[in-house]
Amino acid sequence: MKITNKVLPFLIVTFSQYLQAQDVISPDLACIPNGKGWKGDITAATLSTNDGSRSIEFKPAQGRPNLIWLDSFSLTNGVIEFDVRGRSTPASSFVGVAFRIADAATYDAVYFRPFNYRATNAVNRAHAVQYMSHPAFPWNRLREEKPGQYENGIEPAPDGDAWVHARIVLERPKVSVFVNGSTKASLSVDELSDRLGGSVGLWCGGFGAVANLKITPKN
Repeated sequence: MKITNKVLPFLIVTFSQYLQAQDVISPDLACIPNGKGWKGDITAATLSTNDGSRSIEFKPAQGRPNLIWLDSFSLTNGVIEFDVRGRSTPASSFVGVAFRIADAATYDAVYFRPFNYRATNAVNRAHAVQYMSHPAFPWNRLREEKPGQYENGIEPAPDGDAWVHARIVLERPKVSVFVNGSTKASLSVDELSDRLGGSVGLWCGGFGAVANLKITPKN
């Protein structure tokens, strides 16, 4: 078959789009409760079909946050997208994703405090989204030693009881968090971990739900 100059660009574009589409990984959240392909606090997770899509809901954590991560998976740079829902009741929800996961005690995370999205005071509103790196840099150490650097508010402020779409861009060492399609990052930090890679998973303290997890690795 002879490929003309007119056909070749079409094939290149189509093949490029195909490769890009293949790069998007959509982990099956439905496998979490039976532990197939996932590790961690499996018994804390329940599969839900509320709101028209499958999501994972967490039981309240016992003494520490719940962490569930993909088995035999590693990500260095890339994009993590997901939908997340908590509650506006004070101190009820801490929910997001973890990455650079080595084990249950060693990971980085970005999580949301939905009860602070529309808090009545500016101090609490500035605690809506948080980055941390365990075990060396938990949230309380960062707030005490580096106030305002690793947490921030979200504008416009979402409803604390509604689903929120999050997009986390990992471009080592930069971690940037975008909410509900905004082109302006709600939080942008230099990560505190020296790990070049690690698994990706779900992280939750209190009530929280996560749906539509997608991971796009980048070189």
